[in-house]
Order: sequence, then C-alpha cells, then structure tokens
Amino acid sequence: MLFNKSVTDIIRQRKSIRSYTSTPIEEEKNEALTRFLSANTTGPFGTKSRFIFITASAQDKNSLKGLTTYGMIKNPMGFIIGVVEKSPHNFEDFGYLMEKNILKATDLGLGTCWLGGTFGSSRFAQKIGLRNNEVMPAVTPVGYSVAKINIVDSVIRNSAGADNRKPWSLLFFKDDEPLSSEEAGSYATPLEMVRLAPSANNFQPWRIIKETKTNTFHFYIKRVPGLTFFMKSDLQRVDIGIAMCHFALSAEENGIKGVWKINDPRLGGMTKKLDYTATWIGSN
Repeated sequence: MLFNKSVTDIIRQRKSIRSYTSTPIEEEKNEALTRFLSANTTGPFGTKSRFIFITASAQDKNSLKGLTTYGMIKNPMGFIIGVVEKSPHNFEDFGYLMEKNILKATDLGLGTCWLGGTFGSSRFAQKIGLRNNEVMPAVTPVGYSVAKINIVDSVIRNSAGADNRKPWSLLFFKDDEPLSSEEAGSYATPLEMVRLAPSANNFQPWRIIKETKTNTFHFYIKRVPGLTFFMKSDLQRVDIGIAMCHFALSAEENGIKGVWKINDPRLGGMTKKLDYTATWIGSN
C-alpha cells in the first residue's frame, strides 16, 4: 500500500506551501519518506530517476535565491531533490515520480511546493551528485505549514490562480466535443484528479481525448508559447507527467486497470494544435 489514506483525498488536500514553521520533521517520517523515495525510481516510460531527502541547511535555502518567485520559500526544514536520466521521455517520467513523492509527503502530513528551474550548478546538484547523463528539472521544500499564510504568499497564490482550475469542457474531450462526467463513467474520478493537478504557473496544459467506443484516453499538451525558453526547462512535459500520475493512481484506487502506450493516433481536428504525449488503454 503506497499511502495511508485515499489518494483522491490526498490529491484534494495537497496545496503549495511556501512558508514553514521551525518544527523539525520527526525521524519516523524522515525514514518513511526516504524509504519511499528509494523505491520510486522508474517512470511509466522506463526512465530512471534518483531522489534523496535532505535536512535543510542555510546554504540549501540560499540555492533558491536566484529564482525570483521561488526565492520566497520561507524556512523549509528539508528538500526532496531528484534527477532523471537524459532520454526522450525523461521529463514526463520525472513529473510522474516526483508527484508520487509529493503525495507521499502530503500523506505524512508534510507540506511541499513544486519548484521548477535550472539547478545544474546549484548546491542541490552537489548534494545528489548530479551526473553528466542526468538533469534536475525540479526540487521541493518539505516541512510543516504555518497556521496562517502571510500577505506575500496570498498575493502569489492569487496572482497564479493557484486555487482555480479550468472546467471539464476545456480539458477533456470525446472527438472534438467536450466530454461530460457522465460519458466518462468510471473514469470521471481519475479525470477530476487530473483537473486538480498542479502545474507550472497553473497553466494546466493537459488535454485528454477519449475514444468514443473504448476506454482509451490520449494525453496531449497545449503549449504556452515561450514558456520553455522562460523556464529554461520543459516544465509542461513535467506537468503532463504529474497529470498521468494522478490519473493512474486514482484509477488503480478505483479498481480500474490499464497500461500506458506511446502510439500517436493522429486524430486531426483540435489535436493539430496540441503535442501528443501518451495513451492510456483501459482494460475495464
């Protein structure tokens, strides 16, 4: 059993935490998270990742100061650091695995916050021993959230629209028409968990198209022009990995079986403006 609570409850509970208390993380939680990270190494496309959990030092906190918004992280007690091998689908696999780590931290009662950027020359890279065949797309602080967020945190959340999510009609489709929750059937919950997933700047780039007569779902990215250049890393591919993680974990929890395949159906229509990523083929 991956989690102590329902994964759908954990997904609904999770939110980005930027300000933390000085309460140390208990040893049993440290050990539980470390065990989880060591076993969570292979994404759905087979790319290998490595993760470690470290207790924060003053130097680690200083590693965030070069990132404008992310430099506003206050007083984290630790960090989850991850790297992934260079491969065609590495960012998707990394997003999938790191989100599982974040959900586990949430399950343990800890707060986190996705921090995407370029960490190749940071102390984080030194801590994990970044290799030539690896990249580090993101890290997350870990700790206990303050009881009440401050004005700066509130402004950041509001400006990013962090508590807002696009409606189903803009995210999920059957052919070129919006997919209703009734048409989704048993997949309504996994799709809703995708809708609630975090993403860079809350752009929610995932678009999912269901085949009419089967439980086959094609995952696409709706690109935000210039975002890759601005972020110096393809975080929208990380985002689609996060969405795939939410979909697969909540499907499994609901007794739904399926597999991931990469086989672009070349549907035409609206997909001409989207980037194909992967297909979920459900067996029930």
